Amino acid sequence: MVHGFHAEVLMAAGYAVFLLTAAALLEWMAKHSHRRSEQMSVTGFRFHREFDRWECPTGQLLRRHSVDHQRRIVRYRAPAHACNCCHKKPDCTDSDEGREIERRVDSWVQSEIRRFHRGISLALLLLAALILAAQIAWYKAPRELALAGGLLVAIGVAGTRLLAGFRANQRGLRNNPNRMKGVSSI
Repeated sequence: MVHGFHAEVLMAAGYAVFLLTAAALLEWMAKHSHRRSEQMSVTGFRFHREFDRWECPTGQLLRRHSVDHQRRIVRYRAPAHACNCCHKKPDCTDSDEGREIERRVDSWVQSEIRRFHRGISLALLLLAALILAAQIAWYKAPRELALAGGLLVAIGVAGTRLLAGFRANQRGLRNNPNRMKGVSSI
C-alpha cells in the first residue's frame, strides 16, 4: 500500500493517464502533420480566398480549373504559356500544361485521415476505461474507487467528445448530397 492505495490501483491509474495522454498527443500530432503535409505542396504560393485563386512566387495567378465533387477537391492551374517560359519552372512543375494546385474542400475535422487517427485514439481510451473498470471491480476501498472513478469520468468525457465527432463526420460524408455547398463547377 502506498499512501492508502494499493500499488496495483496506482499502476493502473498511471497507465490510464498515460493512455489518455497518448490519445491526446496522437490527435494533436495527426492534426499538425496533416496541416504540414498540405502546406508542403504549396510552399511559396499564396491563396486569395476573396478571389478564389492562388498566386505563385513570380506573381502568376492560378485560376480554378476543375472541381472533383466526389473527392471534394478543387484544382487550380496557371496558364501553360506563363509556366513554360518561367525561369522557376524546373523547380516548380514538370507539366507543360502549367502548374496545378489541388485544394481540398474538407478541413482536417472532416477528413478520412482524421477518422483513422480518431479511431486509434478511441481504442486507447477504451483500453484505459477497461483497465480502470477492472480495478473498480477488484478493489472496493473508497479512495481507490474515487481515484479510478474520477479517471473514468475524464476518459468518458474525452471519449464522448471524440466519438461524437467521429460519428458526425461519418454521417456527414455518407448522407449529405450538398456537401460541396459553395463550390460550383466551372
